[in-house]
Amino acid sequence: MKTKTPLFLVFLIICLFGSSPLYADEILSRVKEITDQITPMVVEWRRDFHAHPELSNREKRTSRVVAERLREIGVDEIDTGIAHYGVIALIKGEHPGPTVGLRADMDALPITEKTSLPFASKNRGVMHACGHDGHTAILLGTAKVLSQMRDQINGTVKLIFQPAEEGPPAGEEGGARLMVKEGVLKNPNVSAIFGLHVFPILETGKIGYRAGGMFASVDRFKVKIRGKGVHAAYPWDGIDPVVTSANIVLGLQTIASRIVDTRQPVVVTVGLINGGQRWNIIPDVVILEGTVRTHSLEVREQTKEAFERIVTNTAKAHGATAEITYESMAPVAWNDPDLMKRILPTLRRAVGEENVVEFEPTMGGEDFAYFSKEVPGSYIILGIRNESVGAVNALHTSNFIIDEEALKLGVRTMSLLALDYLKGT
Repeated sequence: MKTKTPLFLVFLIICLFGSSPLYADEILSRVKEITDQITPMVVEWRRDFHAHPELSNREKRTSRVVAERLREIGVDEIDTGIAHYGVIALIKGEHPGPTVGLRADMDALPITEKTSLPFASKNRGVMHACGHDGHTAILLGTAKVLSQMRDQINGTVKLIFQPAEEGPPAGEEGGARLMVKEGVLKNPNVSAIFGLHVFPILETGKIGYRAGGMFASVDRFKVKIRGKGVHAAYPWDGIDPVVTSANIVLGLQTIASRIVDTRQPVVVTVGLINGGQRWNIIPDVVILEGTVRTHSLEVREQTKEAFERIVTNTAKAHGATAEITYESMAPVAWNDPDLMKRILPTLRRAVGEENVVEFEPTMGGEDFAYFSKEVPGSYIILGIRNESVGAVNALHTSNFIIDEEALKLGVRTMSLLALDYLKGT
């Protein structure tokens, strides 16, 4: 004979022992219900941001729209103008507890869109080719969910809408580094922070995670090779910076193959070569620009030293000179192992255990690293690959497309991460 547990006893058990499987199921059900209701709105927001992309430190409209949506949602506090165009908002729970940070980036890239989508970029030469429009819409959706679940929030949720993740323009400060500098993790102090990134190599419906290093450190370099210009028919009368630069580019590839332990990941890429004005003239100057990526502080320092040695000595061997600018953009994005272990059950509840997969470290960079350098952080990957809708192209390409079905999962996951963390589960 089956008997029902008295309601007062259920209440007593919850009070004494905290969350239970039943409680977890109820919270998941509520999050799903609200998320399903608001998904069309999240898609609409994402399409609006996609049609109006803005470059790093120029996110004026995006910032304004985000603040407007947050006011409509009814968050408790809003602060704008952080690190130029950043927006911060608080959702205060009905119960005391710590503060958790949720972060989304807002900026776009200098790419001409070729998707032919009905909501394609209206700002020619600028495109949301890295999914930040989706990230921003997901965090707004998360705000919408959590604002309706204050009774289940033990503490405070700090929503961080970040500009300039792709890197501020030359000569300007910006991004996560400037947000940290301006105190975004304080008042109230953030105990842990979460973020996500859409990725087309992972199918829609899946979440990728990794403890430890997730994204590589990012350094940016610019090298000015100065030779002596001369008529192309008489190269012996000049010093050719083009040939010098070619040898420097080749020499830099020996850093990965012959200098750094080949078991350690390192990438040295020259992405821009600029020099000359006419086909029959050897120029005075050639400029090289590119990036260095590593997953280790030791390798990062070793690579920088080798880079400067190769560039300087190769230029000298050709009779040229080299002026080097070497800039640190972001450290390794580190996922706190203890925090990642703690949130794995949440990820599995959000999308199903079979859909949570360990993600290989990437050589891409992510300035979320500046947040996770200050407080424990976890950065997860949201799958968006779906061949049926053309969501197969790589990040930072003109044909990049998001499977919008993934937006709902992003909202669900970020909402559960905040709720579970603040509950202590």
